[in-house]
Amino acid sequence: MPNGPWTDEENDLIVADYFAMLAKDVAGHPYNKSERNRQLQARIDRSRTSIEFKHQNISAVLKGLGEEWIPGYKPAFNFQGALVTAIDRWLNFHPEWLVRMPNGGLNHEILEPAQMWIGPPPTLSNQPPPQELEQMQRIAQKFDVAGRDERNRALGRAGEERVLDYERTTLKISGRDDLAQKVRWVSQLDGDGAGYDIESFALDGRSRLIEVKTTNGWERTPFLITRNELKVAEDRRADWCLFRLWNFSREPKAFELRPPLDVHVSLTATTFQASFN
Repeated sequence: MPNGPWTDEENDLIVADYFAMLAKDVAGHPYNKSERNRQLQARIDRSRTSIEFKHQNISAVLKGLGEEWIPGYKPAFNFQGALVTAIDRWLNFHPEWLVRMPNGGLNHEILEPAQMWIGPPPTLSNQPPPQELEQMQRIAQKFDVAGRDERNRALGRAGEERVLDYERTTLKISGRDDLAQKVRWVSQLDGDGAGYDIESFALDGRSRLIEVKTTNGWERTPFLITRNELKVAEDRRADWCLFRLWNFSREPKAFELRPPLDVHVSLTATTFQASFN
């Protein structure tokens, strides 16, 4: 069996095999990893261990791309650039993958708050090792992961709807039906210019102006934020919060960020408006 670098043909074959398994995994359909590994061994003349590790490399690349991966293949880093190119090639041939609806659509029944895990935001103390983090950031920047999530209207809408249900249900369970009835989906009712998506309330009646950012990726997947959203966050520090939803298509998890945002994240200017003199 060859021991050298994987060829483009080999990478294309194993990437296609991985996505075939991932599609079944996401849909909850059974598949046999060992059997698929044996079939790949016959096609690309690589060992079982080599194929297994390459599957873990693919998981790592997908993590950097802000995409879900197969839980049984723990991300393994220090992968070849050629593998990233192969995954990008597969996604270009299958554009429907990136715009699919999470779990085929959102369940419109009121959801129990306990069904969404809310924890602390990422910090310096819990960040990945430097080499791993650098690879993730490099991939996310090269493929504009933040812009892709922002352009995915179906994903954004589903995330906002999930948070809307969460806010209303939380208030109802806490005995504030009066406030639950006043929660508004601002981005749908008034448009995107308010600087937040949902107008909700704390239990004491104080305003909660919630900007929702949703990704199918991990908690450190970058996101876009507009100048107007930053201005509203600054002007209404006591009321405004950013509600970050991640791992959305599998088991939604979340954390909140409070102003000033530059305490939590690095803000990088990515676009400028050009006006004629």
